[in-house]
Amino acid sequence: MMKRLTILFPMAVAAAALMNGCASPEPRYYTLAADSTNAATDVVGRDTRTERPLWIEVRPVRVPERLNRTQLVVRDGITGGVKLFDSSRWTSPLPDELRDALSQQLQSTLDAVDVYQQGLSATRPAFRVTTEVVSLDAEVGRHAAATITWTVRRLPDGKVLSGRTEAEAPAPGQLDGVVQAYRQILAATAADIAAGVKSLVVNDRLRHLEG
Repeated sequence: MMKRLTILFPMAVAAAALMNGCASPEPRYYTLAADSTNAATDVVGRDTRTERPLWIEVRPVRVPERLNRTQLVVRDGITGGVKLFDSSRWTSPLPDELRDALSQQLQSTLDAVDVYQQGLSATRPAFRVTTEVVSLDAEVGRHAAATITWTVRRLPDGKVLSGRTEAEAPAPGQLDGVVQAYRQILAATAADIAAGVKSLVVNDRLRHLEG
């Protein structure tokens, strides 16, 4: 019996070592939102405003099904297919990441409050923003590109302004570069949407003056 134990023990140790060697690495998480310092600055700015805020509602972003996941998906420059990084993930599903990042940018640019993000369901927004990602591709170490359509609807009269943002940004290095490129693309998209909101605000003021 003792002999058997001396044989099984090293086998158990070897099996444990093999299992540890094959264990998947801990996933690394990425976000498209601005860092907490910038977010805190935006909150302080809104808390100290003296004028009535601009109420907006940024709806969830629609994305192609292949991107509707927590793992990062990029283009394979060799095969032309796609790579899914199971150990590199978004902190939330990509549609939520995109919506939160756009909302953050718009609230900062427009000095607005997103009733959807803040859970203010009883507050009627002045503008509703809907977006759809037509394409979002990146090649690690090279570039990222996206085509995003968006619509701004003024409430309650329903006046609509639609647009399409096509943007490309360099993505040097590894996946960090891809994430940074996506942030630049979203910043460009948010700037286009903000311009649309401002246009409708001016149009609404002129309408009231003429009335």
